[in-house]
Amino acid sequence: MSQSQRFDSQYEDPSPYPPAAEPIAADGQPDRPPLTPVEVGTKPVDTQDPHVATLILMVGLPAAGKTTRARELAAAHQALRLTPDHWMIPLFGDSMADGKRFVLEGRLISVALQALRLGTSVVLDYGLWARDERSALRWLARADGAACRVVYLPVDKDVQLARIARRQETEPHQTFPMSEADVDKWREQFQVPDAAELDGGEIPKPPTDWPGWPEWAADHWPSWGEP
Repeated sequence: MSQSQRFDSQYEDPSPYPPAAEPIAADGQPDRPPLTPVEVGTKPVDTQDPHVATLILMVGLPAAGKTTRARELAAAHQALRLTPDHWMIPLFGDSMADGKRFVLEGRLISVALQALRLGTSVVLDYGLWARDERSALRWLARADGAACRVVYLPVDKDVQLARIARRQETEPHQTFPMSEADVDKWREQFQVPDAAELDGGEIPKPPTDWPGWPEWAADHWPSWGEP
């Protein structure tokens, strides 16, 4: 994942819209993701076995509504929600802070795996643009005996741009300027989850020259590992 991809959740709302304050789109409907977005698996996230610790991977572009949906899923499943920006900004006042985000992400993955081992489900709100990232996390969850679900929230470009513009206007301290050219570039970089990922199918082998997904993950998230 490129550095730009790490800004992912900065575009998400800091809290769900209260019912009376939901922005209204041109069609008269609330301008927010539906409560049942594209979250495909062998069975929906909302009906999975509550006794199985599950790692829920939030996948999508900036302004897709990932963090809002992550909150809903965490509440519904009594799960631990890990959103990097909600750590980076209070700790360092910046979404990247000279590379500290990469260190933080690795440590949060360690926390997520510990929680799974204790029987607590986790919502990992990273964005996860790259298929290799998702494959590594799916493998790590299964290796610890947990389930893993991919929750993918697509977003049309026009809706994405409108949400970004609104947040830059109303909450500039929680975002940063991003041009339409940036959006176009990021949409090209994003790897849409395939059927195998969405259905909880077989995990592909790691990239060439990597003996396994743990080694790949340790390189991608250098701070990942046992605390």
